[in-house]
Amino acid sequence: MRWLIIVLVVLLAGLQWRLWVGEGSLAHRAELNRQLQQQEDENQTLRQRNQQIATDVESLKNNLDAIEEKARADLGMIKQGETFYLVIDKNQQSKPVQDSQ
Repeated sequence: MRWLIIVLVVLLAGLQWRLWVGEGSLAHRAELNRQLQQQEDENQTLRQRNQQIATDVESLKNNLDAIEEKARADLGMIKQGETFYLVIDKNQQSKPVQDSQ
């Protein structure tokens, strides 16, 4: 009878150890749930970005005005006969980049 109690206590201690500390423990499960939520959030952000890119691609395929707008914004395109004006704000001074060595 004494051996049976010792075996049951050791078995209980082993199960408790696994429940609180080992792989598959509550803490391990909570960490995995946190990682899963973080990955789902990142995936949602990437899905939104991909949807925006797909919308932009579709617009560029079907709309010449969108192509012109993209060229103006990204490449600085100016139509023939247009006059380009560059306005510089004297109140806004550029800060020198500091080397972080």
